[in-house]
Amino acid sequence: MKEYRWATLGCGVIAKQLAENLKKQGKTLYGVGNRTYENAVKFAETYGVEKVYHNVYDMFHDDEVDIIYISTPHNTHITYLKEALKNGKHVLCEKSITLNSRELTEAVGLAENNNLVLAEAMTIYHMPLYKKLQEIVNSGQLGPLRFIQMNFGSYKDYNMENRFFSPSLAGGALLDIGVYALSFVRWFMAEAPDQILSQVKLAPSGVDEQAGILLMNNKQEMASVSLSLHAKQPKRGTVVFDKGYIEIYEYPRADKAVITYTEGNRREEIEAGNTDDALLYEIQDMEKAVAGEADDMQLEYTIDVMNIMTRLRNDWNMKYPEEL
Repeated sequence: MKEYRWATLGCGVIAKQLAENLKKQGKTLYGVGNRTYENAVKFAETYGVEKVYHNVYDMFHDDEVDIIYISTPHNTHITYLKEALKNGKHVLCEKSITLNSRELTEAVGLAENNNLVLAEAMTIYHMPLYKKLQEIVNSGQLGPLRFIQMNFGSYKDYNMENRFFSPSLAGGALLDIGVYALSFVRWFMAEAPDQILSQVKLAPSGVDEQAGILLMNNKQEMASVSLSLHAKQPKRGTVVFDKGYIEIYEYPRADKAVITYTEGNRREEIEAGNTDDALLYEIQDMEKAVAGEADDMQLEYTIDVMNIMTRLRNDWNMKYPEEL
Protein backbone atom coordinates (compact mmCIF):
# COMPACT_ATOMS: atom_id res chain seq x y z
CA MET A 1 0.00 0.00 0.00
CA LYS A 2 1.15 3.52 -0.76
CA GLU A 3 2.55 5.57 2.12
CA TYR A 4 -0.10 8.25 2.64
CA ARG A 5 0.69 11.65 4.10
CA TRP A 6 -1.77 12.82 6.75
CA ALA A 7 -2.39 16.37 7.90
CA THR A 8 -4.54 17.46 10.83
CA LEU A 9 -6.70 20.54 10.94
CA GLY A 10 -6.91 21.21 14.66
CA CYS A 11 -4.40 20.16 17.30
CA GLY A 12 -6.51 19.13 20.28
CA VAL A 13 -6.95 15.73 21.93
CA ILE A 14 -8.01 13.92 18.75
CA ALA A 15 -5.06 15.31 16.78
CA LYS A 16 -2.71 14.06 19.49
CA GLN A 17 -4.26 10.61 19.25
CA LEU A 18 -3.89 10.73 15.47
CA ALA A 19 -0.17 11.50 15.76
CA GLU A 20 0.34 8.80 18.41
CA ASN A 21 -1.50 6.12 16.42
CA LEU A 22 0.32 6.93 13.21
CA LYS A 23 3.52 6.45 15.21
CA LYS A 24 2.31 2.96 16.20
CA GLN A 25 2.49 2.15 12.48
CA GLY A 26 5.96 3.64 12.18
CA LYS A 27 4.61 6.76 10.46
CA THR A 28 4.81 10.46 11.24
CA LEU A 29 2.04 13.01 10.86
CA TYR A 30 3.05 15.21 7.92
CA GLY A 31 1.23 18.50 8.54
CA VAL A 32 -0.70 20.50 11.13
CA GLY A 33 -2.85 23.59 10.89
CA ASN A 34 -4.67 25.40 13.66
CA ARG A 35 -6.49 28.64 14.24
CA THR A 36 -3.70 29.61 16.67
CA TYR A 37 -0.38 29.22 14.87
CA GLU A 38 1.66 29.10 18.08
CA ASN A 39 -0.29 26.05 19.27
CA ALA A 40 0.34 24.33 15.95
CA VAL A 41 4.08 24.98 16.32
CA LYS A 42 4.11 23.46 19.82
CA PHE A 43 2.14 20.47 18.55
CA ALA A 44 4.61 19.97 15.68
CA GLU A 45 7.57 20.11 18.05
CA THR A 46 5.99 17.52 20.34
CA TYR A 47 5.07 15.03 17.61
CA GLY A 48 7.80 15.65 15.03
CA VAL A 49 5.40 17.06 12.43
CA GLU A 50 7.21 18.22 9.30
CA LYS A 51 4.90 21.00 8.10
CA VAL A 52 3.14 23.76 10.05
CA TYR A 53 0.77 26.01 8.13
CA HIS A 54 0.60 29.73 8.93
CA ASN A 55 -2.73 29.81 7.13
CA VAL A 56 -4.85 26.67 7.54
CA TYR A 57 -6.13 27.05 3.96
CA ASP A 58 -2.59 26.40 2.69
CA MET A 59 -3.09 22.79 3.80
CA PHE A 60 -5.73 22.29 1.14
CA HIS A 61 -3.35 23.39 -1.62
CA ASP A 62 -0.34 21.38 -0.47
CA ASP A 63 0.35 18.71 -3.10
CA GLU A 64 2.15 16.59 -0.50
CA VAL A 65 -1.02 16.04 1.56
CA ASP A 66 -3.15 12.96 0.77
CA ILE A 67 -5.58 12.77 3.70
CA ILE A 68 -6.82 15.51 6.02
CA TYR A 69 -8.26 14.82 9.45
CA ILE A 70 -10.63 17.63 10.50
CA SER A 71 -11.18 18.00 14.26
CA THR A 72 -12.39 21.58 14.53
CA PRO A 73 -15.82 22.58 15.99
CA HIS A 74 -18.91 21.12 14.23
CA ASN A 75 -20.02 24.38 12.67
CA THR A 76 -16.70 24.84 10.84
CA HIS A 77 -16.70 21.40 9.21
CA ILE A 78 -18.60 22.15 6.02
CA THR A 79 -16.35 25.11 5.11
CA TYR A 80 -13.21 23.02 5.51
CA LEU A 81 -14.75 19.94 3.91
CA LYS A 82 -15.58 21.88 0.75
CA GLU A 83 -12.09 23.36 0.49
CA ALA A 84 -10.41 20.00 1.05
CA LEU A 85 -12.59 18.11 -1.42
CA LYS A 86 -12.37 20.82 -4.10
CA ASN A 87 -8.60 20.52 -3.91
CA GLY A 88 -8.37 16.75 -4.20
CA LYS A 89 -7.90 15.74 -0.57
CA HIS A 90 -9.45 12.68 1.03
CA VAL A 91 -11.10 13.61 4.33
CA LEU A 92 -11.73 11.91 7.65
CA CYS A 93 -13.84 14.33 9.70
CA GLU A 94 -14.74 14.34 13.38
CA LYS A 95 -18.34 13.76 14.29
CA SER A 96 -20.72 15.28 13.80
CA ILE A 97 -19.46 15.49 10.22
CA THR A 98 -21.77 18.44 9.39
CA LEU A 99 -24.59 20.36 11.04
CA ASN A 100 -27.35 18.96 8.84
CA SER A 101 -28.28 16.80 5.87
CA ARG A 102 -28.12 19.68 3.39
CA GLU A 103 -24.46 20.32 4.22
CA LEU A 104 -23.62 16.62 4.11
CA THR A 105 -25.30 16.17 0.71
CA GLU A 106 -23.15 18.99 -0.65
CA ALA A 107 -19.96 17.44 0.73
CA VAL A 108 -20.85 13.94 -0.53
CA GLY A 109 -21.48 15.36 -4.00
CA LEU A 110 -18.06 17.00 -4.06
CA ALA A 111 -16.38 13.79 -2.93
CA GLU A 112 -18.15 11.73 -5.60
CA ASN A 113 -17.42 14.25 -8.36
CA ASN A 114 -13.74 14.28 -7.45
CA ASN A 115 -13.44 10.53 -6.78
CA LEU A 116 -12.40 11.08 -3.17
CA VAL A 117 -13.04 9.27 0.10
CA LEU A 118 -15.13 11.26 2.56
CA ALA A 119 -15.84 9.72 5.95
CA GLU A 120 -16.90 10.54 9.47
CA ALA A 121 -14.52 9.44 12.22
CA MET A 122 -17.14 7.27 13.91
CA THR A 123 -15.22 4.86 16.11
CA ILE A 124 -18.05 2.32 16.25
CA TYR A 125 -17.71 1.53 12.54
CA HIS A 126 -14.05 0.54 12.90
CA MET A 127 -13.63 -1.22 16.25
CA PRO A 128 -13.00 -4.97 15.76
CA LEU A 129 -15.59 -5.79 18.43
CA TYR A 130 -18.46 -4.30 16.42
CA LYS A 131 -17.30 -6.05 13.26
CA LYS A 132 -17.19 -9.36 15.11
CA LEU A 133 -20.64 -8.80 16.62
CA GLN A 134 -22.01 -7.98 13.19
CA GLU A 135 -20.70 -11.33 11.92
CA ILE A 136 -22.49 -13.09 14.78
CA VAL A 137 -25.72 -11.22 14.08
CA ASN A 138 -25.50 -11.89 10.33
CA SER A 139 -25.00 -15.61 11.01
CA GLY A 140 -28.56 -15.75 12.31
CA GLN A 141 -27.67 -17.50 15.56
CA LEU A 142 -29.41 -14.81 17.61
CA GLY A 143 -32.51 -14.65 15.44
CA PRO A 144 -34.20 -11.43 14.32
CA LEU A 145 -33.46 -8.08 15.97
CA ARG A 146 -36.27 -6.78 18.18
CA PHE A 147 -35.07 -3.82 20.22
CA ILE A 148 -32.01 -1.64 20.96
CA GLN A 149 -31.62 0.42 24.11
CA MET A 150 -28.97 3.12 24.31
CA ASN A 151 -27.86 5.36 27.18
CA PHE A 152 -25.35 8.18 26.90
CA GLY A 153 -25.11 10.94 29.45
CA SER A 154 -22.35 13.16 30.81
CA TYR A 155 -22.24 15.87 33.43
CA LYS A 156 -20.91 19.09 31.93
CA ASP A 157 -20.29 22.37 33.73
CA TYR A 158 -23.57 24.26 33.43
CA ASN A 159 -21.95 27.20 31.68
CA MET A 160 -23.91 28.39 28.67
CA GLU A 161 -20.74 29.85 27.13
CA ASN A 162 -18.78 26.60 26.89
CA ARG A 163 -18.85 24.61 23.67
CA PHE A 164 -21.31 22.00 24.95
CA PHE A 165 -24.07 24.55 25.47
CA SER A 166 -23.09 27.29 23.03
CA PRO A 167 -25.28 27.69 19.90
CA SER A 168 -22.44 29.55 18.15
CA LEU A 169 -20.27 26.43 18.52
CA ALA A 170 -23.08 24.04 17.52
CA GLY A 171 -23.46 22.72 21.04
CA GLY A 172 -26.08 20.33 22.37
CA ALA A 173 -26.39 16.68 23.29
CA LEU A 174 -27.49 15.42 19.87
CA LEU A 175 -24.45 16.44 17.81
CA ASP A 176 -21.99 15.86 20.64
CA ILE A 177 -23.01 12.47 22.05
CA GLY A 178 -26.25 11.54 20.30
CA VAL A 179 -24.36 10.91 17.08
CA TYR A 180 -22.60 7.99 18.82
CA ALA A 181 -25.82 6.49 20.12
CA LEU A 182 -27.61 6.79 16.78
CA SER A 183 -24.61 5.35 14.93
CA PHE A 184 -24.70 2.37 17.30
CA VAL A 185 -28.40 1.91 16.53
CA ARG A 186 -27.79 2.15 12.78
CA TRP A 187 -24.95 -0.36 12.94
CA PHE A 188 -27.27 -3.09 14.21
CA MET A 189 -30.50 -2.18 12.40
CA ALA A 190 -31.08 -3.84 9.04
CA GLU A 191 -32.23 -0.54 7.57
CA ALA A 192 -32.61 3.07 8.63
CA PRO A 193 -35.50 3.97 10.94
CA ASP A 194 -38.24 6.04 9.33
CA GLN A 195 -40.58 6.40 12.31
CA ILE A 196 -39.14 8.82 14.87
CA LEU A 197 -40.64 10.27 18.06
CA SER A 198 -38.88 12.36 20.67
CA GLN A 199 -39.03 14.63 23.68
CA VAL A 200 -36.42 17.31 24.33
CA LYS A 201 -35.38 19.60 27.16
CA LEU A 202 -33.59 22.72 25.96
CA ALA A 203 -30.84 24.42 27.94
CA PRO A 204 -31.17 28.16 28.73
CA SER A 205 -28.91 28.82 25.72
CA GLY A 206 -31.43 27.14 23.40
CA VAL A 207 -29.51 23.97 22.53
CA ASP A 208 -30.71 20.47 23.42
CA GLU A 209 -29.61 19.52 26.93
CA GLN A 210 -31.53 16.27 27.27
CA ALA A 211 -33.58 14.08 24.94
CA GLY A 212 -35.48 10.82 24.74
CA ILE A 213 -35.83 9.29 21.26
CA LEU A 214 -37.89 6.35 19.94
CA LEU A 215 -37.15 4.85 16.53
CA MET A 216 -38.58 2.09 14.31
CA ASN A 217 -37.90 0.97 10.74
CA ASN A 218 -40.00 -0.86 8.14
CA LYS A 219 -38.84 -4.22 9.53
CA GLN A 220 -40.31 -3.12 12.87
CA GLU A 221 -36.92 -3.15 14.55
CA MET A 222 -37.16 -0.64 17.39
CA ALA A 223 -34.75 1.45 19.47
CA SER A 224 -34.80 3.90 22.35
CA VAL A 225 -32.08 6.47 23.00
CA SER A 226 -31.57 8.49 26.19
CA LEU A 227 -29.22 11.51 26.04
CA SER A 228 -28.13 14.14 28.55
CA LEU A 229 -25.37 16.72 28.91
CA HIS A 230 -26.18 17.34 32.56
CA ALA A 231 -26.80 13.89 34.02
CA LYS A 232 -24.19 11.16 33.88
CA GLN A 233 -25.38 7.79 32.64
CA PRO A 234 -23.62 4.49 31.99
CA LYS A 235 -22.39 4.28 28.40
CA ARG A 236 -24.38 1.12 27.81
CA GLY A 237 -25.92 -0.46 24.75
CA THR A 238 -28.28 -3.44 24.79
CA VAL A 239 -29.24 -5.17 21.55
CA VAL A 240 -32.14 -7.62 21.94
CA PHE A 241 -32.87 -10.54 19.61
CA ASP A 242 -35.25 -13.51 19.70
CA LYS A 243 -32.59 -15.92 20.92
CA GLY A 244 -30.52 -13.67 23.15
CA TYR A 245 -29.25 -10.19 23.85
CA ILE A 246 -25.94 -8.39 23.58
CA GLU A 247 -24.68 -5.99 26.26
CA ILE A 248 -21.90 -3.54 25.47
CA TYR A 249 -20.42 -1.20 28.05
CA GLU A 250 -18.10 1.77 27.54
CA TYR A 251 -19.04 2.21 23.91
CA PRO A 252 -18.04 3.55 21.46
CA ARG A 253 -14.50 2.29 22.10
CA ALA A 254 -15.61 -1.02 23.53
CA ASP A 255 -13.49 -4.15 23.19
CA LYS A 256 -15.75 -6.50 25.19
CA ALA A 257 -19.39 -7.55 25.01
CA VAL A 258 -21.54 -10.19 26.67
CA ILE A 259 -24.16 -12.28 24.89
CA THR A 260 -26.84 -13.84 27.10
CA TYR A 261 -28.76 -16.58 25.31
CA THR A 262 -32.49 -16.94 25.95
CA GLU A 263 -32.32 -20.72 26.17
CA GLY A 264 -30.60 -21.73 29.38
CA ASN A 265 -29.55 -18.15 30.19
CA ARG A 266 -26.02 -19.05 29.02
CA ARG A 267 -23.54 -16.15 28.90
CA GLU A 268 -20.76 -15.76 26.36
CA GLU A 269 -18.09 -13.05 26.53
CA ILE A 270 -16.89 -11.65 23.22
CA GLU A 271 -13.55 -9.83 23.02
CA ALA A 272 -11.92 -8.19 20.02
CA GLY A 273 -9.53 -5.34 19.48
CA ASN A 274 -8.14 -2.90 22.01
CA THR A 275 -9.75 0.26 23.32
CA ASP A 276 -6.42 2.12 23.21
CA ASP A 277 -6.11 1.46 19.46
CA ALA A 278 -9.46 2.99 18.51
CA LEU A 279 -8.03 5.67 16.26
CA LEU A 280 -5.55 3.23 14.75
CA TYR A 281 -8.45 1.16 13.38
CA GLU A 282 -9.94 4.30 11.81
CA ILE A 283 -6.61 5.15 10.19
CA GLN A 284 -6.23 1.63 8.80
CA ASP A 285 -9.75 1.51 7.36
CA MET A 286 -9.36 4.98 5.86
CA GLU A 287 -6.11 4.11 4.12
CA LYS A 288 -7.61 0.91 2.72
CA ALA A 289 -10.55 2.89 1.36
CA VAL A 290 -8.25 5.47 -0.24
CA ALA A 291 -6.20 2.66 -1.76
CA GLY A 292 -9.36 1.08 -3.17
CA GLU A 293 -8.72 -2.17 -1.27
CA ALA A 294 -11.89 -2.10 0.85
CA ASP A 295 -14.51 0.43 1.87
CA ASP A 296 -15.40 0.10 5.55
CA MET A 297 -16.00 3.82 6.12
CA GLN A 298 -19.82 3.39 6.21
CA LEU A 299 -20.69 6.72 4.60
CA GLU A 300 -24.23 5.44 3.96
CA TYR A 301 -24.70 4.98 7.73
CA THR A 302 -23.34 8.48 8.33
CA ILE A 303 -25.94 9.85 5.89
CA ASP A 304 -28.74 7.91 7.62
CA VAL A 305 -27.73 9.18 11.06
CA MET A 306 -27.45 12.76 9.82
CA ASN A 307 -30.94 12.49 8.32
CA ILE A 308 -32.27 11.37 11.72
CA MET A 309 -30.53 14.20 13.59
CA THR A 310 -31.70 16.80 11.09
CA ARG A 311 -35.27 15.56 11.37
CA LEU A 312 -35.11 15.63 15.17
CA ARG A 313 -33.83 19.20 15.31
CA ASN A 314 -36.49 20.25 12.80
CA ASP A 315 -39.09 18.69 15.10
CA TRP A 316 -37.60 20.64 18.01
CA ASN A 317 -37.47 23.84 15.93
CA MET A 318 -33.84 24.11 17.00
CA LYS A 319 -31.44 25.80 14.58
CA TYR A 320 -27.89 27.02 14.83
CA PRO A 321 -26.95 30.56 13.72
CA GLU A 322 -25.53 29.22 10.42
CA GLU A 323 -28.92 27.65 9.60
CA LEU A 324 -31.11 30.73 10.18
